[in-house]
Amino acid sequence: MMIPAIDLINGEVVRLFQGDYQQKTNYQTTAKERQNSYANSGATVMHFVDLDGAKDSNKRQLALLKTLVNHDSMIIQVGGGVRCKEDVQQLLDLGANRVVIGSLAIKEPDLVRTWLTEFGGECIVLALDVKIDAAGNKTLPTHGWIKDSGVNFESLLDDYIAAGLIHVLCTDISKDGTLTGSNVGMYQELCQQYPQIKWQASGGIGSLEDIKALIPTGVDGVILGRSLLEGKFTLEEAIACWPNA
Repeated sequence: MMIPAIDLINGEVVRLFQGDYQQKTNYQTTAKERQNSYANSGATVMHFVDLDGAKDSNKRQLALLKTLVNHDSMIIQVGGGVRCKEDVQQLLDLGANRVVIGSLAIKEPDLVRTWLTEFGGECIVLALDVKIDAAGNKTLPTHGWIKDSGVNFESLLDDYIAAGLIHVLCTDISKDGTLTGSNVGMYQELCQQYPQIKWQASGGIGSLEDIKALIPTGVDGVILGRSLLEGKFTLEEAIACWPNA
């Protein structure tokens, strides 16, 4: 399935290049306008990232998110600034269907596993940002993709799967925001290794061919951010080229 993504700073629709707040693009559209457009085009899942909240948990855009998460025809997943159980509960109470957990899933896995147990695997999405080193090993940087966490990707996943993990949004950092295609080989490998996970591929999609290249991998969904905002193709076109859309 196609999953349109919107990043939010101070109520505005933006995109960061590879997580860098200094490399920000603003788009002249409101989040609600975009959401309605995507819904009319056939989107059934949407992904919102509160970048203000990600930077400072006291600046979470809850009032704006409340207007976006209650949608009759869409599953809404929200991330950015989730640091404690109360944050998860707050977003679910607002109306979000799924809460996206990023760097905390790497830094405090014991805590996040308790949330999976308490809220259930359908309500939690792990967002794992992967950096492939020269030897082909998957590392998991944190702190704005700068610092290597030293956490082993595979062993982390195994522990989460045991706790009931279902959804993982996985980004190859080197591809994010580039529009040069995604890391097809990585998703192929992950889907074969962990078929029980519903993988969301993220980063690098710039054309319909890039989407089609992901079909044989087995990923469950494809995150579309910059490519839709910049009109590289329409959401209708993207949905049409995905089997069983």
